[in-house]
Amino acid sequence: MKKLIYFLGPLLATIVAAFLVNYALRAFDNPGYVLMGIGHWSLETSLGFFIIGLFFAFYVLYVVFRSLGYLIRLPKQMKNKGKNVRFNRSQEALIAGLVDSAEGNWERAESTLIKHVSHSGAPLIHYLTAARAAQSRGAFDKRDEYLRKATDHAPDSSVLIGLTHAELSLSGNQFDQALETLTRLHSMDPTHASVLKLLHQTYQHLGDWEGLRTLLPSLFTHKVLLEAEVKALEIEAFGQLLRRAVDKSVLDEVQALWLEVPEYIKVKANVAVIYFAAMINAGLGVQIEEELARTLSSVWDETLVALYGSISSANVANQLEVAEKWAYLHPENAVLLAVLGKLAIQAGDTFKAESYLAKSIASEPTVNAYQLLGDLLFAQGDKDNAITCYKNGVELASSEVIKQLNR
Repeated sequence: MKKLIYFLGPLLATIVAAFLVNYALRAFDNPGYVLMGIGHWSLETSLGFFIIGLFFAFYVLYVVFRSLGYLIRLPKQMKNKGKNVRFNRSQEALIAGLVDSAEGNWERAESTLIKHVSHSGAPLIHYLTAARAAQSRGAFDKRDEYLRKATDHAPDSSVLIGLTHAELSLSGNQFDQALETLTRLHSMDPTHASVLKLLHQTYQHLGDWEGLRTLLPSLFTHKVLLEAEVKALEIEAFGQLLRRAVDKSVLDEVQALWLEVPEYIKVKANVAVIYFAAMINAGLGVQIEEELARTLSSVWDETLVALYGSISSANVANQLEVAEKWAYLHPENAVLLAVLGKLAIQAGDTFKAESYLAKSIASEPTVNAYQLLGDLLFAQGDKDNAITCYKNGVELASSEVIKQLNR
C-alpha cells in the first residue's frame, strides 16, 4: 500500500500540474511556442505542451530513480529480512528452551538453545540456560564448554558467568571447583553479595571454618546475612575449630584460639565444653577452675558441672564451697548433687558425701552416683549396702545399653 501511494501520488500531482498549466495558458491570445534544434533536426511545439512534457519527464525520471534506488537497496533489505527471520526464530527458540528447561526436558532444551544461539540478540542467556540444562543431565563437560563460550561472547559479564559456574558446581558437589571460581570473583569484587553468599556456603560444605570465620564480618557488613545468622555461624565456626585443634592434640592452638573467641561465645555451653574438657584432659584443670566456675555462674549446663567436678583442685574445700552455692539455685539437680558428693569425698567429709549422693540417686539414679556411693560405703566397712549400690549401678548400666540397642 505504501509503495502504491509512492507511485500514484507523484503521477496524480503531475496530471494536476499539467492541467493547471494548460488551463492558465489558454487565458492568453498567444499561448507561445518552443523551438529546439539539434544539428539538422528541429522541434517546434506549443509552450503548454512543452511544460506538460517537462512535468511528465520529471515523473518518469522520478520513477526510474526510485526504482534504481529500490533495486540497489534490495539485496540489503533481503539480507535484513532474513536476519530478522533468524532473530525471531532465535527468540522463539529461547522461550522454548526456557520452557523445556523448566519442565525438565534438559536435552531438548539444550539442543534448541544452542541451535539458534548464533542469531540471538541475547546469546549469553542461551549459553547460561544451556549450561544449566547440561548440568541437570550430568553433562559437566558440556556445561563448562557453554560457560566458556558465554565468556567469549560476553567478556564484560564475567561475574554473572562466574556466579553461574560456582552455583552449578555447588549443586553438583564440586566444592573445590566452586571455591576456585568464587575466590577469583571475590578478588575482583570483595563486596558482591551473591559472591559472599555462595562463598560462605562453599566454606561450610568444605569444612573450611577458618575461611568462614574470616568471611563473617563481610557477610554482616554487606547485609548478606542477618546479625543473628552471622552469630550462629560464628559460634559453629569457633566450635568446629576448637574440636579440630583438640583432635590434633595441639594444646597451644586450643589455648590461642580460645583467646580469640568472643565473650558471648565463651558462655555457650557447647563451645565451652570443648575447651574446658581439653584443658582438664591435658592435666591443666587448675588453670581453668575459676573460669569454669564463672561460666557456670552465667550459663547452667550439666556437662560443665561434671567437668568442674573432675578438676583435681589444689583447694578441694574451696571447690566444694563454690559448687554448694549452685545447689541453692538447683537443689534437685542429680548431676550437681553427684559432683557435690564426689567433692565431699575428696574433702574428707563423708557425712556430706553420703547425703549428697543419696539425694542424687533419689532425684535421678545414675551409674556414677551408685559407683561413688558404693565406694564410700565400702570404705566405711558397710559392705552389704556397698554391694547393693554396685548391683543397682550394674543393672542401670545394663538397662541403658539395652535401650540404646533397641533404638
